[in-house]
Amino acid sequence: MTPSVYALLIGPFEGFSFMRIALVACLALALSNGPLGVLLLLRRMALDGDVLSHAVMPGAALGFVFSMHSLTALSLGGLASGTVVAGLTGLLGRSRPARHDAGLVAFYLVALALGVTLVAILGSNVDIVRVLFGTVLAIDVRALLQIAIVSSLTMLLLAMFYRPMAVDSFDPIFLRMVGGHGMRSLFIVLVLFNLVVSFQAFGTLLAIGPMLLPAAAARCWTNRPGLMMTLATAIGILSSYAGLLLSYHRNLPSGPAIVMAAGGLYGASLLVSATANLIRTRTKGNDR
Repeated sequence: MTPSVYALLIGPFEGFSFMRIALVACLALALSNGPLGVLLLLRRMALDGDVLSHAVMPGAALGFVFSMHSLTALSLGGLASGTVVAGLTGLLGRSRPARHDAGLVAFYLVALALGVTLVAILGSNVDIVRVLFGTVLAIDVRALLQIAIVSSLTMLLLAMFYRPMAVDSFDPIFLRMVGGHGMRSLFIVLVLFNLVVSFQAFGTLLAIGPMLLPAAAARCWTNRPGLMMTLATAIGILSSYAGLLLSYHRNLPSGPAIVMAAGGLYGASLLVSATANLIRTRTKGNDR
């Protein structure tokens, strides 16, 4: 590897500890976000995930302002407000399924507006930017440990309950008939915890991006859930690495750069998938 290529691809992580910590944190998040994102898409719950990411904001904003940016207060506040909104959306879906999407959009807008208002009144413009977009490069060892714990527990629980969760994604009625209760609730809890620990890195506006975009890209390549999760994790890792390098060399905000890298990989996957389908369709037409 020539010195210039080494300096381009490895140098930023070798020379700066905050870059190494940010990379490890993003890799840990990618390991859990990949499978969770795939399950969100298979369950057609992408909007639910987006709502949960913004539901974290009011509680996290209060913790962010009142406790001198304490990680514990931020996490507990975000978890509390996210749990409340998750419970309300669950009740809404059961009582009025036809109005579920409208209710989710309402919760999305109210949570976002409330969080921004709280930070604007009690904090500063800088605080608003940090709450909305996060600060990946400001992650410290304590936050990294929290991310690693949540990611490890998520992967452990997904490995233990993979089969019932997969069945619940395709046929929830059958799962309930055979006694598989609680899988949806467990899944929502896992998504919520991962969004809470992603809050400091990506903020409320972008936290759902590293979860859904790699999964959407992986879905362009395969329909097999297990392989899809593996590809989503790999795409999440690659986009994290590429986004951090892009932010370092081009002086861009790290969180948005990572999400843009994931979006670029999704766009490329979508283009390849569409081209392959077009070729396949033309080949079948010629065979006839």
